[in-house]
Amino acid sequence: MFFLPKHKGKPEWLVAFLGNPGEQYEKTRHNAGFMAAAFLEKEKGVKIRSLKFRSLTALCTLGGASALAIKPQTYMNLSGEAVREAAAYYRIPADHIIVVCDDTALPLGKLRIKRKGSAGGHNGLKNIIACLGTDAFLRVKIGVGAPPHPEYDLIDWVIGRMSDRDYEELLKASREALNAVEAIIELGIDAAMNKFN
Repeated sequence: MFFLPKHKGKPEWLVAFLGNPGEQYEKTRHNAGFMAAAFLEKEKGVKIRSLKFRSLTALCTLGGASALAIKPQTYMNLSGEAVREAAAYYRIPADHIIVVCDDTALPLGKLRIKRKGSAGGHNGLKNIIACLGTDAFLRVKIGVGAPPHPEYDLIDWVIGRMSDRDYEELLKASREALNAVEAIIELGIDAAMNKFN
């Protein structure tokens, strides 16, 4: 079944699924956001393929509201440029922007919804905060776990390959992240946090 946007005009929400483009990054922890976007495509019949705002984009319905789903193609560290362009074009306020991304501070497979806050060392979030000039956008964070020891390079950890078992766990969490996005839109941030955090 296909879910078409109720309004063909201005979307009410912007949902940014973060990751890195390119085959070499497909099954990496940093691409948890892109994995959630893949479930959106598969389960809602949405094709996130239109190239705008330095992103692959699609207008869709999420949680009963019109939304613009984007997958920035800027690479993670410049995600904010894509988010800023899309938000400015449609005049979407920060409290109607949801960013779906990985989080090394959370155990593998754990979800956390946040209303605002610092980047927590995540370069994609850091760039979005810088580009929007505010940290007051919503986040759905997907736990990817911390590196096994303190000397392990964080970049190697988030863009390195995972075991098949870890990858399957991350896929499950990414699917659940899509449910969390819909809950935020449909039920409000507080109810969604109570449900998923």
